[in-house]
Amino acid sequence: MTESAREKREIEAMASKAKFFLILSLLSASVSYSIAEDPVPTPWPLQFHSILLMNYSGIPQIINLWYDWPNGRNFNIIQHQLGNVLYDLEWNNGTSFFYTLDSSKTCSSAQLEVGILRPNWLDGAKYLGQRHVDGFLCNVWEKVDFIWYYEDVETKRPVHWLFYTGRQAHVMTFEVGAVLEDEKWQAPVYCFDGTGTTVNDVALHQNLPLMPDVNNRLLHQNYPAI
Repeated sequence: MTESAREKREIEAMASKAKFFLILSLLSASVSYSIAEDPVPTPWPLQFHSILLMNYSGIPQIINLWYDWPNGRNFNIIQHQLGNVLYDLEWNNGTSFFYTLDSSKTCSSAQLEVGILRPNWLDGAKYLGQRHVDGFLCNVWEKVDFIWYYEDVETKRPVHWLFYTGRQAHVMTFEVGAVLEDEKWQAPVYCFDGTGTTVNDVALHQNLPLMPDVNNRLLHQNYPAI
């Protein structure tokens, strides 16, 4: 073999190796991209206020949701259409109060196994892709076959929640950092002194949003305690 022929073969071999490593690099980059391309849900801010339009079997509700993780509390103020206002006050020690502030002085309490949802409660949710809902392009996740969570692709704000029961929450406003005054978090005295009117717990809980149930579901599905 002549010197020139040997050099030509070596050059071809080097070119072949270079091409192999280039293809390997591109494949590696492609795999890395495919792994990283699935978005993850944005953790909830530590404190926020949201107005939710709830719909369940054609029965609408307006809920003022106040979430306050640093102080371990969550508040759902539920307005029924042409009806009363129900207050659902939840604490991180598992204590919840359900009451009205009208003349009926209705109050019921419960001790749950878990407290309020953590800001990262959506960790580990299954990504389902993108959908249009309520006029927004959203990333969608499913959590423990219980809730489908829609988040605006652009702003990362929650847009829509769909529960396994068919109950839907349309997020009308989302105010990051908003905090309700401390005095508004105090359950009325008739919740403690026995003078309040109790109601049927089953009927009462049918009118409540399902976020506490999400917490219990996560707990019993062997997910990290919320």
